[in-house]
Amino acid sequence: MTIKRNRHTKILATLGPSSDTKETLLNLVKAGMDNVRMNFSHGTHADHKRRFDMIREIEAETGRPIGIIADMQGPKLRVGHFKNKSISLTEGQNFTFDLNDAPGDETRVQLPHPEIINAVNIGDRLLMDDGKVRAIINDKGSDFLSVTIEAGTKLSNNKGVNVPNVELPIPALTEKDKIDLEAALDLGADWIAQSFVQRPEDVKEAQNLINGRAKLIVKLEKPSALEYLDEILELTDAVMVARGDLGVEIPPENVPAAQKRIIRACRALGKPVIVATQMLESMIEAPQPTRAEASDVATAIYDGADCVMLSAETAAGNYPIEAVSMMDRIATSVEQDDLYRKIMDADHPKTLGNNASDSITAAAYQVAMDVNAAAIVNYTTSGSTALRTARHRPTVPVLCLTESEQTARHLCLSYGVRPVVTIDVDNFDDMVSRASRIIRTKNLADKNDAIVITAGVPFGTPGSTNILRIASVE
Repeated sequence: MTIKRNRHTKILATLGPSSDTKETLLNLVKAGMDNVRMNFSHGTHADHKRRFDMIREIEAETGRPIGIIADMQGPKLRVGHFKNKSISLTEGQNFTFDLNDAPGDETRVQLPHPEIINAVNIGDRLLMDDGKVRAIINDKGSDFLSVTIEAGTKLSNNKGVNVPNVELPIPALTEKDKIDLEAALDLGADWIAQSFVQRPEDVKEAQNLINGRAKLIVKLEKPSALEYLDEILELTDAVMVARGDLGVEIPPENVPAAQKRIIRACRALGKPVIVATQMLESMIEAPQPTRAEASDVATAIYDGADCVMLSAETAAGNYPIEAVSMMDRIATSVEQDDLYRKIMDADHPKTLGNNASDSITAAAYQVAMDVNAAAIVNYTTSGSTALRTARHRPTVPVLCLTESEQTARHLCLSYGVRPVVTIDVDNFDDMVSRASRIIRTKNLADKNDAIVITAGVPFGTPGSTNILRIASVE
């Protein structure tokens, strides 16, 4: 089954009750889904395994690699319980958070996180319920925080707590996360997404636990992570701009600039970047998005993102297939805009140091443009050549031919890359004929079209890209 994409930006969809049958999953792939996200904040390991198996069956039936991302929950900071499940608040009201596990009332409630009490200072702010309730700390002790309510009218059981601009001494991976991570790796997940990253040490811990069995995506949702952005990017394999928590922790007006900064930094390093959260949220209940949501998705694509993500729209919404189809249509429309191409061309990344493979890849992009090639073909083992090619945001597809199923699945996140699993070549004639045969099978080029091929000699040696060849499709 050949499923052709008319866009280069990839789509990641979250699985859940609304995408829980093989038929629905297949229709999501046909609508444009390139990768799936399994959210370990919800569901059992058995749920995730059942969906994992269905995705792998669809992958085999369609001949199309599908990347699977296992998203770890991370630490959840929440208030305790109230006697009557919720309380009313007024501006200027005094309130106390403490370690007492007794049910709360209009004067106090438990904050079961001594790390927060120890880390904050008088004058710091607490945000509850995704920022709907704001409080400023005016006194503290070893087991309490006294605050003044600045905004908000209601607080109920187990609402989340954010502490902006404070680096909390809390590990990014909880004991639950470590159990979930091992289960995801046993399943064969291609990516692990790490939540609540605050510092480079958090990323090192995750990489040590993964130990090369999957690639790592760091979710950028804490202001402190932005302060360490360069160091974190060096350690991770990809990034997710998680704008939900990030938009609570930093002023909303600063989120667009942060998004652009992160995408640009990832593109320069050739590391995939996903933009996520609330992209088409109204489509949870409506068959069409708002105009603002369509513009939001378009902005992420104009910024140069590798991938855009759907959350509850496909996990729990009423219109999962329509949501993927809409995202596909928005991406296709943006990429056909002359302004989009001008933006991509205006910010070409420099070659990464004294690196022959990177120079070959940059030259392949330029040659492909000059000869009006139908596609760029990368023979690769590790996928590094395809990542280097994707940095340039070429106008033509990047056909990545690899022996590794895992490499193919990893590349499903990367801009413009069409990964295909095939046996490796051992001579130049085989290199051209195999590329020609596959590229025509995938409907990416016609006979006699020009293609630009990169490979490494000796063939099959990782990181040895040293050949560029212009060929005609046979």
